[in-house]
Amino acid sequence: MDPIIIVGTGLAGYGTAREFRKHDKERPLVLITRDDGANYYKPDLSEAHAKEAEPDDLIKKDVDAMAEELDATIHTHRQVESIDRENRQVVLNGDTFTYHKLVLAFGADPIVLKLAGDATESIHKVNNLSDYRAFRANLGEAKHVAILGAGLIGCEFANDLVKAGYEVSVADPADWPLSQLLPKACGQAVQHGLARAGVHWHLGHAATGVHHANKELQILLDNDESIRADAVLSAVGLRAGIDLAEKAGLEIDKGIVVDRTLVTSDPNIYALGDCAEVDGQWRPYVGPLMQCARTLGKTLAGADGDTAGQVKYPTLPIIVKTHVCPVVVLPPVESGGQWEIEGDMPDFEARCMSEDGRLIGFALTGEATNKRRDYIKEAPPLMA
Repeated sequence: MDPIIIVGTGLAGYGTAREFRKHDKERPLVLITRDDGANYYKPDLSEAHAKEAEPDDLIKKDVDAMAEELDATIHTHRQVESIDRENRQVVLNGDTFTYHKLVLAFGADPIVLKLAGDATESIHKVNNLSDYRAFRANLGEAKHVAILGAGLIGCEFANDLVKAGYEVSVADPADWPLSQLLPKACGQAVQHGLARAGVHWHLGHAATGVHHANKELQILLDNDESIRADAVLSAVGLRAGIDLAEKAGLEIDKGIVVDRTLVTSDPNIYALGDCAEVDGQWRPYVGPLMQCARTLGKTLAGADGDTAGQVKYPTLPIIVKTHVCPVVVLPPVESGGQWEIEGDMPDFEARCMSEDGRLIGFALTGEATNKRRDYIKEAPPLMA
């Protein structure tokens, strides 16, 4: 009996495997991962330092424990090189594995800035536990950390590092933090809260280069100013991991294109998580991912010809871990809305309203986050 093969052991991969095993105890299950296969909760990475948690403290189960729990074979430190769709096989490091169904759950990759300078190799990116280990090890005696990017990950790491006692500087070409998620007033509340905690802001200007400067790193900005720091973290965003799928001839757009059953343009291949675009939506967040894992696990356990489950996203706001200024945001579920903002710094309630007066998104900061339950009841689901 050919196995279910899952590529990736992050939240999407292990989540799907767990859900599958709830319904099917017999079919062989194989997971393939580029890392060591340890099970951890990725959002913990951006608040571990202030909690005095070492990288290994974040591991919930090692790969051997996961293999036992899932009754699965897990291949670690292996890279899938190609997919042979006609023969239902994946090729990795010269080995060939045949699958009954294939699940692509390999996440997203950090966007890499094209920067000048002789110190670009010193820039860290944190997208997994291995990256985080390297970043923490490199901090050593560092006192000042520069972060490139004021999006969700950049702001969360700024909060974590400044609370852990580091001097922190953040640079971003946008005029306010979290500009892709929040209206200006809400973003300024985050900026104000982190500034009071000690974060230095360099907004409205992009980094152009990173150079060695004696024992420090010098980050040059496009207004000819510079930041001197001991370590640099790039957090400018993610792109869906689509390369393997594109090479295999699967349909791609922002992510690997799947419908609400999570099937790709090949009926034997599924995708979910940060690499997948579900029914036209690419939402690289934990809430949608877990909805997909529950749906797909049950589908994979069904017999051929059974009606596949369809994903539905309830109202799933994003909780941003900027604890000095809490944020809860539901990005507008449709385009064309207008923000209406009430409150005083830093406690804002922002409602995104459609032309016909419906609430289609919201953003809450500071003490206003205590009203999130009321907003969740009123707001529409992401995908009904």
